[in-house]
Amino acid sequence: MLKAANGPMALSLVAGVVGPPEARLSAPAVEEPIDAEDYTRPILLGYVHRGLILTDGQMETAKQELVAFAQTEGFSMGFTYVEQPGTWPAAFAALIDAVNRYGVTAVVLPSLLHFAVFGVPTNIRDAFERATGARVLAARREP
Repeated sequence: MLKAANGPMALSLVAGVVGPPEARLSAPAVEEPIDAEDYTRPILLGYVHRGLILTDGQMETAKQELVAFAQTEGFSMGFTYVEQPGTWPAAFAALIDAVNRYGVTAVVLPSLLHFAVFGVPTNIRDAFERATGARVLAARREP
């Protein structure tokens, strides 16, 4: 979950970049593990409509695909908003709020079909992009 600028995320970001004074002066360069969080990459938020996913296993697979897409495209994967059947547009509204609040430049969906509950997916994508300034990306290409 993203926190305000003075929250834990900001502290870990600053500590990760600056480090304690003794580390800045005398620590030798250390190679970071490959899976370490890279705070220089822009954050990518995800959106999934749970009504299109049948099982919990498929849900986990969809989330893993979004993470893999983020890494491949040079993003750091943030929170994935999951729209539960019967609650829409709660997750969608939270996604818009997060994009606007944190200046996120892109969001990813497994496919544009996850916007279909709101109307024609391409129209929803275009309206979302105009309203937020963030690009909508699809992890899978449409057939």
